[in-house]
Amino acid sequence: MLSDRERLARQQAQPALVTLHRALSRLRSVLTVMNTGAHPDDEQSGMLAYFRYGLGMRVVVACSTRGEGGQNSLGPERTAALGIMRTREMEEAARVLDADIAWLGHGPDDPVHDFGFSKSGEDTLGRWGRERTLERLVRAYRTERPDIVIPTFLDVPGQHGHHRAMTEAAEAALELAADPEAFPEHFEEGLSPWTVAKYYLPAWSGGGGTYDDEVPPPPATLIVEAAGRDEATGAAYDNIGEWSRARHASQGMGFWREPKTQWPLHLLRGAAPDQASIKDNLPDSLAALDTGLAYAPADALRAGQMAIDTAIAAFPDAQRIIAALGQARDSINAARQHLDADAENRIGHRLERKLREIDAAILTAAGVTGSAWAEPHIVAPGGRSTLSINLESGRQVEALTAFASGSASIAAGEGAEATGTFQMPLEVSANAELSTQYAPSFSALGGNGEVFVMVEAEIAGRIVRATLDLDEPFQIAPAAIVAIEPDAILLNLRDERRAWPVDISSSVGEPRLETHAGFHGQATTPGHIELSAPTDVAPGRYALGVLAGNVPGYSRRDIAYPHIGRTAWYAPQRLDVLALDLALPDRTRVGYVGGGADNVGIWLERMGLNVTWLDREALQGDLSAYSTIVVGIFAFGLRPDLAAATERLHDWVQGGGHLVTLYHRPSDGWDPTRTPPRRLVIGSPSLRWRVTDPEAPVTILDPGHPLLNGPNRIGPGDWAGWDKERGLYFASEWDDAYEPLVALNDKGETALKGALLSARVGTGRHTHTALGLQHQMDRLVPGAFRLMANLCAPASQN
Repeated sequence: MLSDRERLARQQAQPALVTLHRALSRLRSVLTVMNTGAHPDDEQSGMLAYFRYGLGMRVVVACSTRGEGGQNSLGPERTAALGIMRTREMEEAARVLDADIAWLGHGPDDPVHDFGFSKSGEDTLGRWGRERTLERLVRAYRTERPDIVIPTFLDVPGQHGHHRAMTEAAEAALELAADPEAFPEHFEEGLSPWTVAKYYLPAWSGGGGTYDDEVPPPPATLIVEAAGRDEATGAAYDNIGEWSRARHASQGMGFWREPKTQWPLHLLRGAAPDQASIKDNLPDSLAALDTGLAYAPADALRAGQMAIDTAIAAFPDAQRIIAALGQARDSINAARQHLDADAENRIGHRLERKLREIDAAILTAAGVTGSAWAEPHIVAPGGRSTLSINLESGRQVEALTAFASGSASIAAGEGAEATGTFQMPLEVSANAELSTQYAPSFSALGGNGEVFVMVEAEIAGRIVRATLDLDEPFQIAPAAIVAIEPDAILLNLRDERRAWPVDISSSVGEPRLETHAGFHGQATTPGHIELSAPTDVAPGRYALGVLAGNVPGYSRRDIAYPHIGRTAWYAPQRLDVLALDLALPDRTRVGYVGGGADNVGIWLERMGLNVTWLDREALQGDLSAYSTIVVGIFAFGLRPDLAAATERLHDWVQGGGHLVTLYHRPSDGWDPTRTPPRRLVIGSPSLRWRVTDPEAPVTILDPGHPLLNGPNRIGPGDWAGWDKERGLYFASEWDDAYEPLVALNDKGETALKGALLSARVGTGRHTHTALGLQHQMDRLVPGAFRLMANLCAPASQN
């Protein structure tokens, strides 16, 4: 449940006049614009803010993946958990833009997912499935019915392969969406062919710190000019875009900058060239929908438009707004009664949307405000919760009712006709399916999630309705949540140890481990088991399932951040064991400096190294006790105390310490001349300085170097089984003191030597690696642990 401070902050962020102005501005246009991208944060937020708040257009963001293959600047969430986090961030970003979302991909187990960086659109569509991707985008076109489609990125070499794939699909889906022969299964679901009137390409380059478009953008045929400022807030539209982008906090988005006011576009497909506006040659208002209609509905639509214009002009006079919108509502309903089947198919969706928007505006003008929350908001099948609803209203409301709606698996108490706060029980059926962790869509008008609230009011003699989302999404969770610590064990074949204590607890039933490949768990005391391994265990990875009673146990990871609220990720629980041949360096005491963006410190401990986590006080203390200090990814950008200790680290290296820095972006507080002991530049744009093929051949440049020979001899087998990619943010320039140890490249590209560099500095050493060791360790890749053990060796040993 939200804290009191969080509720107050939300209320403060939604002043009544701004909310009313927003509700009215939706009514200015009947057009829909769709922006396509591959990841949450790909949307062109400033331009979309202008379309929505400057022009009144409905905005839809079509996104192919959940961003689950990306990075996280805020915390430890990776892959599936990160996909949930970034989905929530996209939803909150969409709320700022009053935008809807159409998702093509449904998480890391779906073929359409973020598998990490790609340099090829063809390869991306091959992995996603070209036909599958097109079918889902055609479905989005037919469901959302955009008049205008604009990809964020160009399909050109030098651009992210996921971006290229989504732009290629966006264009290919245009003809398919209009083709009555394409994907006929859609029509059985009530969809019908849809023709996108205009398709634009961005007439700007997608190059910058990350990408490097090799082909210049097409010439601009239209300049979207975001003149003036948002009437409700006085902010520039691009600033509102940054308010939205700040919700993508896990990606470090949201910047205070000079606002853009122009976005150049290239009309690739359209009936006629634009003259002055993106709305040219399109029906922008109710009145403009009268083409081809009989007199009665055409006249009613014109009357409805006049009433809407009157309501907008009446702001902030609530009584006049309500009266005018009531007339607009009546006119639209009258028009719908006289539409034939063809007209209903052409414009019925616009009128239906406008009626929902009018109802929402009437309720807002009448002072109806509300919030709803469930406690607990995560419930297992057969469980119960309490839904609390708070409603307030103004004098114009004659009757006000609220009731729960949503999933058929959830039974709710009867609605209440009341104001103030009231409760109703929620009961989840015993056979309810688990909530999808990746909802397929999001609506700015509400109605999202397993449970939402329907608000119905009688105002000026008319019944109006709107939906209210819960403060935090309601989830149906697994019945058996099993916590296990550790969740992965490294079995060193050089060590005689074959038994480990494991803490285990379950929300229901007695938890136990399944027996597998000679591994078995024996209960010792309540909440504790001893895992035993066979004495003759072979190298490899072993996964032991976890049961609670006789049902599969699930892990639960809570995800809670102020900008997205609380949610959780669930997955079948298991205990992984990696058996490997791992030699550890002698006389090593490791200090680990992390920023919360990787699990390397945990893995160093599980490897058996003597590890101390270095906080601010430790960095200011005596560093001579440590033979090696490992700095985690992004840490110089996330830890101001680390940046302040740079000179002390340099002195420590000069005196014999071994500093190991894992990859950093140029933006992560990395000053090439001050952060490392000797000058080292991170390559930019990053597309040019990474190797995305996890199987890319690795050439050892100095086979005799001690870091590649002791205590583990690094050979071809250590580069096998890597996941996602070899590495990223390679160094592009370095001081002569650094020696490159490996060279690698993607197919057809020049070999890069900035993935693993090491330099003697005084009697110490600095080693910098851009290899994705932190990800490979999470994936239990043996070679990553063997190489990391070598990197942790004291400078005196290498």
